[in-house]
Amino acid sequence: MLGNLLVYLGIGILWLIHWLPFPFIGWLGYQLGNILYWLILDRRRVVLINLAICFPQWSHQKRKAIAQEHFRCFGRGLLEHGVFWWSSRKRIQRWIKIKGLEYWEQEKDHPVIWLAPHFVGLDAGGSRIHSEFPGISMYSKQKHAAFDRLLLHGRTRFGDSLLVSRQEGLRPLIKALKRRIPFYYLPDMDLGARDALFIPFFGKPAATVTALPRLCAISGARVVPCVTRQLPLSQGYEMRFYPAWGNYPSNDIEADTRRMNAFIEERVIEMPAQYYWLHKRFKTRPVGEVSLY
Repeated sequence: MLGNLLVYLGIGILWLIHWLPFPFIGWLGYQLGNILYWLILDRRRVVLINLAICFPQWSHQKRKAIAQEHFRCFGRGLLEHGVFWWSSRKRIQRWIKIKGLEYWEQEKDHPVIWLAPHFVGLDAGGSRIHSEFPGISMYSKQKHAAFDRLLLHGRTRFGDSLLVSRQEGLRPLIKALKRRIPFYYLPDMDLGARDALFIPFFGKPAATVTALPRLCAISGARVVPCVTRQLPLSQGYEMRFYPAWGNYPSNDIEADTRRMNAFIEERVIEMPAQYYWLHKRFKTRPVGEVSLY
Protein backbone atom coordinates (compact mmCIF):
# COMPACT_ATOMS: atom_id res chain seq x y z
CA MET A 1 0.00 0.00 0.00
CA LEU A 2 2.77 2.42 0.97
CA GLY A 3 4.65 1.55 -2.22
CA ASN A 4 1.62 2.44 -4.34
CA LEU A 5 1.19 5.75 -2.56
CA LEU A 6 4.85 6.63 -3.13
CA VAL A 7 4.57 5.85 -6.86
CA TYR A 8 1.48 8.05 -7.25
CA LEU A 9 3.13 10.78 -5.17
CA GLY A 10 6.22 10.67 -7.38
CA ILE A 11 4.13 10.89 -10.55
CA GLY A 12 2.20 13.84 -9.11
CA ILE A 13 5.39 15.68 -8.21
CA LEU A 14 6.80 15.18 -11.71
CA TRP A 15 3.58 16.52 -13.22
CA LEU A 16 3.63 19.62 -11.01
CA ILE A 17 7.32 20.29 -11.62
CA HIS A 18 6.96 20.19 -15.40
CA TRP A 19 5.21 23.59 -15.28
CA LEU A 20 8.36 25.27 -13.93
CA PRO A 21 10.98 26.93 -16.17
CA PHE A 22 13.12 24.25 -17.77
CA PRO A 23 16.50 25.51 -16.41
CA PHE A 24 15.05 25.65 -12.90
CA ILE A 25 13.83 22.05 -13.16
CA GLY A 26 17.38 21.05 -14.08
CA TRP A 27 18.77 22.97 -11.10
CA LEU A 28 16.33 21.19 -8.79
CA GLY A 29 17.48 17.93 -10.34
CA TYR A 30 21.09 18.72 -9.50
CA GLN A 31 20.11 19.22 -5.86
CA LEU A 32 18.17 15.95 -5.90
CA GLY A 33 21.23 14.20 -7.29
CA ASN A 34 23.38 15.60 -4.49
CA ILE A 35 20.94 14.12 -1.98
CA LEU A 36 20.73 10.76 -3.76
CA TYR A 37 24.52 10.46 -3.79
CA TRP A 38 24.53 10.36 0.02
CA LEU A 39 21.19 8.59 0.42
CA ILE A 40 21.40 5.61 -1.96
CA LEU A 41 24.57 4.00 -0.65
CA ASP A 42 24.25 0.74 -2.58
CA ARG A 43 23.98 2.52 -5.96
CA ARG A 44 26.81 4.89 -5.09
CA ARG A 45 28.91 1.79 -4.48
CA VAL A 46 27.89 0.38 -7.90
CA VAL A 47 28.88 3.62 -9.63
CA LEU A 48 32.28 3.70 -7.94
CA ILE A 49 32.94 0.03 -8.77
CA ASN A 50 32.01 0.61 -12.42
CA LEU A 51 34.33 3.62 -12.62
CA ALA A 52 37.16 1.69 -10.96
CA ILE A 53 36.77 -1.12 -13.51
CA CYS A 54 36.66 1.19 -16.52
CA PHE A 55 39.13 3.83 -15.36
CA PRO A 56 41.70 2.15 -13.10
CA GLN A 57 44.24 4.82 -14.07
CA TRP A 58 42.18 7.52 -12.38
CA SER A 59 42.74 8.45 -8.76
CA HIS A 60 40.06 7.58 -6.20
CA GLN A 61 39.35 11.30 -5.80
CA LYS A 62 38.71 11.73 -9.51
CA ARG A 63 36.38 8.74 -9.63
CA LYS A 64 34.53 10.09 -6.61
CA ALA A 65 34.14 13.49 -8.27
CA ILE A 66 32.80 11.88 -11.47
CA ALA A 67 30.40 9.76 -9.38
CA GLN A 68 29.04 12.87 -7.67
CA GLU A 69 28.62 14.62 -11.01
CA HIS A 70 26.89 11.52 -12.39
CA PHE A 71 24.30 11.61 -9.61
CA ARG A 72 23.65 15.29 -10.36
CA CYS A 73 23.18 14.52 -14.05
CA PHE A 74 20.91 11.59 -13.17
CA GLY A 75 18.81 13.72 -10.78
CA ARG A 76 18.44 16.39 -13.44
CA GLY A 77 17.29 13.90 -16.06
CA LEU A 78 14.91 12.28 -13.58
CA LEU A 79 13.01 15.51 -12.84
CA GLU A 80 13.05 16.60 -16.48
CA HIS A 81 11.03 13.51 -17.36
CA GLY A 82 7.97 15.55 -16.42
CA VAL A 83 8.74 17.79 -19.39
CA PHE A 84 9.36 14.85 -21.71
CA TRP A 85 6.09 13.20 -20.70
CA TRP A 86 3.67 16.14 -20.47
CA SER A 87 5.04 19.27 -22.14
CA SER A 88 4.12 20.42 -25.62
CA ARG A 89 5.91 19.34 -28.77
CA LYS A 90 7.10 22.93 -29.23
CA ARG A 91 8.68 23.09 -25.76
CA ILE A 92 10.49 19.80 -26.22
CA GLN A 93 11.86 20.85 -29.60
CA ARG A 94 13.01 24.16 -28.13
CA TRP A 95 15.10 22.58 -25.37
CA ILE A 96 16.38 19.48 -27.19
CA LYS A 97 18.26 20.34 -30.38
CA ILE A 98 19.26 17.87 -33.10
CA LYS A 99 22.59 17.89 -34.93
CA GLY A 100 23.73 15.65 -37.76
CA LEU A 101 20.20 14.75 -38.88
CA GLU A 102 21.52 14.53 -42.45
CA TYR A 103 23.33 11.30 -41.54
CA TRP A 104 19.97 9.61 -41.01
CA GLU A 105 18.29 11.33 -43.95
CA GLN A 106 20.97 9.92 -46.25
CA GLU A 107 19.83 6.41 -45.26
CA LYS A 108 16.05 6.86 -45.46
CA ASP A 109 15.76 4.51 -48.41
CA HIS A 110 16.86 1.67 -46.10
CA PRO A 111 15.71 0.33 -42.76
CA VAL A 112 17.60 2.20 -40.03
CA ILE A 113 18.57 1.44 -36.46
CA TRP A 114 19.24 4.51 -34.33
CA LEU A 115 21.91 3.19 -31.96
CA ALA A 116 21.30 5.04 -28.67
CA PRO A 117 23.55 4.00 -25.76
CA HIS A 118 22.53 4.47 -22.14
CA PHE A 119 23.47 8.03 -21.33
CA VAL A 120 21.36 10.12 -18.96
CA GLY A 121 19.93 12.04 -21.92
CA LEU A 122 18.49 8.90 -23.49
CA ASP A 123 14.82 9.71 -22.85
CA ALA A 124 15.33 13.34 -23.82
CA GLY A 125 16.58 12.20 -27.22
CA GLY A 126 13.76 9.69 -27.58
CA SER A 127 11.14 12.35 -26.83
CA ARG A 128 12.75 14.79 -29.24
CA ILE A 129 13.12 12.50 -32.24
CA HIS A 130 9.66 10.98 -31.77
CA SER A 131 8.11 14.45 -31.50
CA GLU A 132 8.97 14.91 -35.18
CA PHE A 133 9.47 11.48 -36.76
CA PRO A 134 7.85 8.05 -36.38
CA GLY A 135 9.88 5.35 -34.70
CA ILE A 136 9.79 2.18 -32.66
CA SER A 137 11.54 1.31 -29.42
CA MET A 138 11.64 -1.44 -26.83
CA TYR A 139 11.07 -1.25 -23.08
CA SER A 140 10.88 -3.46 -20.01
CA LYS A 141 7.44 -3.82 -18.44
CA GLN A 142 7.27 -2.10 -15.06
CA LYS A 143 6.06 -3.83 -11.90
CA HIS A 144 3.68 -1.01 -10.99
CA ALA A 145 0.77 -0.79 -13.43
CA ALA A 146 0.33 2.99 -13.13
CA PHE A 147 3.99 3.65 -13.86
CA ASP A 148 3.90 1.20 -16.77
CA ARG A 149 0.95 3.10 -18.27
CA LEU A 150 2.75 6.41 -17.73
CA LEU A 151 5.88 5.11 -19.46
CA LEU A 152 3.85 3.94 -22.44
CA HIS A 153 2.03 7.28 -22.59
CA GLY A 154 5.19 9.35 -22.28
CA ARG A 155 7.07 7.52 -25.02
CA THR A 156 4.21 7.22 -27.54
CA ARG A 157 2.11 10.33 -26.89
CA PHE A 158 2.86 12.06 -30.19
CA GLY A 159 1.00 9.32 -32.03
CA ASP A 160 3.59 8.13 -34.56
CA SER A 161 5.72 6.02 -32.19
CA LEU A 162 5.49 2.35 -31.28
CA LEU A 163 6.72 0.75 -28.08
CA VAL A 164 7.08 -3.01 -27.63
CA SER A 165 8.07 -4.91 -24.51
CA ARG A 166 11.10 -7.17 -24.37
CA GLN A 167 8.70 -10.04 -23.70
CA GLU A 168 7.32 -9.66 -27.24
CA GLY A 169 10.70 -10.50 -28.79
CA LEU A 170 12.24 -9.19 -31.99
CA ARG A 171 9.46 -10.01 -34.46
CA PRO A 172 7.57 -6.65 -34.11
CA LEU A 173 10.88 -4.80 -34.51
CA ILE A 174 11.78 -6.67 -37.68
CA LYS A 175 8.34 -5.97 -39.17
CA ALA A 176 8.67 -2.27 -38.35
CA LEU A 177 12.19 -2.06 -39.80
CA LYS A 178 11.03 -3.64 -43.04
CA ARG A 179 8.36 -0.90 -43.22
CA ARG A 180 11.17 1.69 -42.91
CA ILE A 181 10.23 2.66 -39.35
CA PRO A 182 13.48 3.50 -37.50
CA PHE A 183 14.28 1.52 -34.37
CA TYR A 184 15.57 3.57 -31.40
CA TYR A 185 17.78 0.86 -29.95
CA LEU A 186 19.26 0.85 -26.44
CA PRO A 187 22.00 -1.78 -26.73
CA ASP A 188 24.22 -1.71 -23.66
CA MET A 189 22.52 -3.30 -20.66
CA ASP A 190 23.54 -6.52 -18.94
CA LEU A 191 20.52 -8.75 -19.65
CA GLY A 192 22.27 -11.98 -18.70
CA ALA A 193 24.23 -14.53 -20.69
CA ARG A 194 21.39 -15.51 -23.04
CA ASP A 195 21.94 -14.23 -26.61
CA ALA A 196 25.07 -12.44 -25.39
CA LEU A 197 28.83 -12.66 -25.77
CA PHE A 198 31.46 -11.54 -23.28
CA ILE A 199 32.85 -8.55 -25.16
CA PRO A 200 35.41 -6.18 -23.62
CA PHE A 201 34.05 -2.90 -22.35
CA PHE A 202 36.97 -0.73 -21.29
CA GLY A 203 39.05 -3.90 -21.25
CA LYS A 204 36.74 -5.93 -18.97
CA PRO A 205 34.53 -8.71 -20.40
CA ALA A 206 30.89 -7.61 -20.25
CA ALA A 207 27.83 -9.65 -21.24
CA THR A 208 26.80 -7.86 -24.43
CA VAL A 209 23.64 -8.70 -26.38
CA THR A 210 24.40 -9.48 -30.04
CA ALA A 211 21.03 -8.27 -31.31
CA LEU A 212 22.43 -5.35 -33.32
CA PRO A 213 24.34 -7.31 -35.98
CA ARG A 214 21.64 -10.00 -36.02
CA LEU A 215 18.87 -7.46 -36.64
CA CYS A 216 20.92 -5.79 -39.36
CA ALA A 217 21.53 -9.12 -41.07
CA ILE A 218 17.83 -10.06 -41.00
CA SER A 219 16.35 -6.68 -41.96
CA GLY A 220 19.10 -5.07 -44.02
CA ALA A 221 19.11 -2.13 -41.61
CA ARG A 222 21.82 0.52 -41.54
CA VAL A 223 23.22 1.59 -38.16
CA VAL A 224 23.08 5.35 -37.55
CA PRO A 225 24.30 6.07 -33.99
CA CYS A 226 22.73 8.88 -32.00
CA VAL A 227 23.79 10.13 -28.58
CA THR A 228 22.00 12.73 -26.46
CA ARG A 229 24.00 14.81 -24.01
CA GLN A 230 23.06 17.25 -21.30
CA LEU A 231 24.26 20.78 -21.97
CA PRO A 232 24.43 23.60 -19.41
CA LEU A 233 21.06 24.33 -17.81
CA SER A 234 20.37 27.35 -20.01
CA GLN A 235 20.91 25.25 -23.18
CA GLY A 236 19.03 22.00 -22.52
CA TYR A 237 20.12 18.96 -24.54
CA GLU A 238 21.80 18.11 -27.82
CA MET A 239 20.92 14.97 -29.77
CA ARG A 240 23.76 14.19 -32.19
CA PHE A 241 23.59 11.74 -35.09
CA TYR A 242 26.75 10.11 -36.43
CA PRO A 243 27.57 8.77 -39.89
CA ALA A 244 26.09 5.37 -40.78
CA TRP A 245 28.46 2.46 -40.27
CA GLY A 246 29.92 1.00 -43.43
CA ASN A 247 30.57 -2.73 -43.84
CA TYR A 248 28.11 -3.61 -41.09
CA PRO A 249 27.32 -6.30 -40.31
CA SER A 250 30.33 -8.32 -41.35
CA ASN A 251 30.48 -12.09 -41.22
CA ASP A 252 31.92 -11.93 -37.69
CA ILE A 253 29.26 -11.33 -35.03
CA GLU A 254 31.87 -10.97 -32.28
CA ALA A 255 33.78 -8.32 -34.23
CA ASP A 256 30.51 -6.50 -34.97
CA THR A 257 29.61 -6.44 -31.27
CA ARG A 258 33.12 -5.26 -30.39
CA ARG A 259 32.65 -2.39 -32.82
CA MET A 260 29.50 -1.34 -31.00
CA ASN A 261 31.21 -1.38 -27.59
CA ALA A 262 34.19 0.54 -28.98
CA PHE A 263 31.87 3.28 -30.27
CA ILE A 264 30.19 3.54 -26.86
CA GLU A 265 33.59 3.74 -25.14
CA GLU A 266 34.53 6.72 -27.32
CA ARG A 267 31.39 8.58 -26.33
CA VAL A 268 31.86 7.72 -22.63
CA ILE A 269 35.36 9.21 -22.69
CA GLU A 270 33.86 12.42 -24.11
CA MET A 271 31.38 12.78 -21.21
CA PRO A 272 32.16 10.20 -18.50
CA ALA A 273 29.75 11.64 -15.91
CA GLN A 274 26.76 11.17 -18.22
CA TYR A 275 27.01 7.43 -18.88
CA TYR A 276 24.51 5.35 -16.90
CA TRP A 277 26.92 4.01 -14.27
CA LEU A 278 24.08 3.17 -11.87
CA HIS A 279 23.50 -0.01 -13.86
CA LYS A 280 25.50 -3.13 -12.95
CA ARG A 281 27.09 -3.36 -16.37
CA PHE A 282 29.42 -6.20 -15.29
CA LYS A 283 26.88 -8.18 -13.27
CA THR A 284 26.94 -11.35 -15.40
CA ARG A 285 30.36 -13.01 -15.23
CA PRO A 286 31.98 -15.85 -17.18
CA VAL A 287 31.68 -19.26 -15.55
CA GLY A 288 33.92 -19.49 -12.50
CA GLU A 289 34.48 -15.75 -12.10
CA VAL A 290 33.33 -14.13 -8.85
CA SER A 291 30.88 -11.25 -8.70
CA LEU A 292 32.38 -7.78 -9.09
CA TYR A 293 29.66 -6.20 -6.95
